[in-house]
Amino acid sequence: MACSWLRSVAGCGGGRRAASRSRRRIATVDLDRLTRMAQDFVSAIWKSEEWSDAPATAGDIAARMGIATSTVSGNLRKLVADGLIEHERYGAVTLTAEGRVAAVQMVRRHRLLETYLVERLGYGWDEVHEEAEHLEHAASETFIDRIDRDLGFPVRDPHGDLIPRRDGRVASSDAVALTELAVGGTGVIARISDEDPALLRYLAGHGLGLDSRVSVRDRVDVAGVIVLARVDDGSETVTELGVLAARAIFVLRDED
Repeated sequence: MACSWLRSVAGCGGGRRAASRSRRRIATVDLDRLTRMAQDFVSAIWKSEEWSDAPATAGDIAARMGIATSTVSGNLRKLVADGLIEHERYGAVTLTAEGRVAAVQMVRRHRLLETYLVERLGYGWDEVHEEAEHLEHAASETFIDRIDRDLGFPVRDPHGDLIPRRDGRVASSDAVALTELAVGGTGVIARISDEDPALLRYLAGHGLGLDSRVSVRDRVDVAGVIVLARVDDGSETVTELGVLAARAIFVLRDED
């Protein structure tokens, strides 16, 4: 990525497209003045951009949030009026400087809560997403700051998603989707999407998680299957993954 390891939220921003964003600095946003809808939407838009070079659309947001596109369209108009987003009719949805700061604050809340639930309360990594979705709207910034300090200022959550810092800076990652590895390609799992708890349980059952070293043994494109080997102390465990599951896994690939 073009930005440094730590990027300003209003400088390089939150997504792979964000180097062209406004450089106007906004320190923080009072999240309590935003509705729960606004909090959810700015977070969803930011996450849609995080691992994509393409701008978010109403359809992307609807799919991510599990709601109808018509509902999204109506709420987008409200967010435009509130100065949180810009929306091209039937086109891209982009966060304003204020919207981006609010989104990063919400993402930080969510990922720190997920980490706390796993590290301190014994939750499984497949249980925390929905729990954090509920808690993030009630938590204060003071509470989140104390969780951050208690955890030792972690840089990633249980699924490998990078946690924004208190000042809004966001770490960048060179991880790529597992589907981008050719046969024979190797790397270390750096992130697994938390959108499907069943997938997280399946992968854990096959010994696949963060920091697992893996190698693509075969691809059967006509069947949509990737044969993946987990390499551990010289031994290998082979798992077949569908392409949809493989797209949820991101790896730091080894140098050729």
